[in-house]
Amino acid sequence: MSAAPAGSVPADGTGLVFSELAGIAAAQLGIYPAAGPELRAAARDALGVLELRAEDVRVERTWIDGDLAGEELSWSVGFGPRTRAFLLRPRDAVGPLPGVVALHCHGGMKWVGKEKIADGPEEPSPEVVRARAAIYGGRAFANELARRGFVVLAHDVFAWGSRRFPLDPEAAPATAEAPLSEADRYDRLAGPHEHIVAKHCAVLGTSFAGVVAGEDLAAAAYLRSRPDVGPVGCAGLSGGGLRAALLGAFDPQMSAVVVAAMVSSYRDMLDGHVAKHTWMFYPPGLPRLGDWPDLVAARAPQPLMVQYAMRDRLFPEPGMRRAHAIISERYGDTGAYEAVFADVPHSFDVPRQEQAFDWLARHLR
Repeated sequence: MSAAPAGSVPADGTGLVFSELAGIAAAQLGIYPAAGPELRAAARDALGVLELRAEDVRVERTWIDGDLAGEELSWSVGFGPRTRAFLLRPRDAVGPLPGVVALHCHGGMKWVGKEKIADGPEEPSPEVVRARAAIYGGRAFANELARRGFVVLAHDVFAWGSRRFPLDPEAAPATAEAPLSEADRYDRLAGPHEHIVAKHCAVLGTSFAGVVAGEDLAAAAYLRSRPDVGPVGCAGLSGGGLRAALLGAFDPQMSAVVVAAMVSSYRDMLDGHVAKHTWMFYPPGLPRLGDWPDLVAARAPQPLMVQYAMRDRLFPEPGMRRAHAIISERYGDTGAYEAVFADVPHSFDVPRQEQAFDWLARHLR
């Protein structure tokens, strides 16, 4: 790899420093090599993906919402608070039905997890309504997907919702703004706390991405174990798309994967895009094994949909275009890779959701 072009370098010279460093790293370490089928195992080892299981699964409560039946589940993965999850399915459907693991985003919002994409029996909070309006077309996509004839599992993951850390919202810095909700105060603390989480994971020989992937693998295995569920796929936006990509790479039984607004080549991100993302997006050692789209495509020739948001401020267009070329080359003429290029900002809006639902129906039925 040649050094990334400097492009528009910040006035403080940061961009220039890292652009120069990229050239040295490329020459000495051989970053972003051409990756083959061996990447799945090598990346899993580099991330330190944990072998976790959903143990002692309990049904905490059930409800009916019109044409949907819901269950709130809980389970233990062996550490921390119990995971809470919503399981949604058509009320009167006869199974087994195709299953989908619906993966909540990062969004800088850790007070809740699954509620960002799935409705339980309570009304969504104002913070959730705000988040959905911004990036999900104003709706709970997990419920809409269940109405299409799927069994949908939406679970909290390490550091979010029921799995969040016990940070004290009252310790959040005071501001001159209008009073913040408890959720917003918590999220102001959870942002910088992610650095601490990532460091502890590294010290333990794993990574933030490795712990999250382990929990998602456990959730997917649980969903497949249910007698009312057939083939299982997954879908997510942004940080949820990152999680979907990791599930697709590390779970050979994942039948179809939708990654929305979370694919770019690393090498095009040095000019002002690296700092915008979660530590989960930078698992240690991956660049010496391949580029991010190499890992996304590691499931080839199994079905993959990638949605590229062309007005996404979190990713440069050249990075998305390069990623598409890498994935296309890996998939060849199999027809199992579908790319969606949309003139939209960072989002999984209603039209893109409908495209994903139709695609999942084709591949899971």
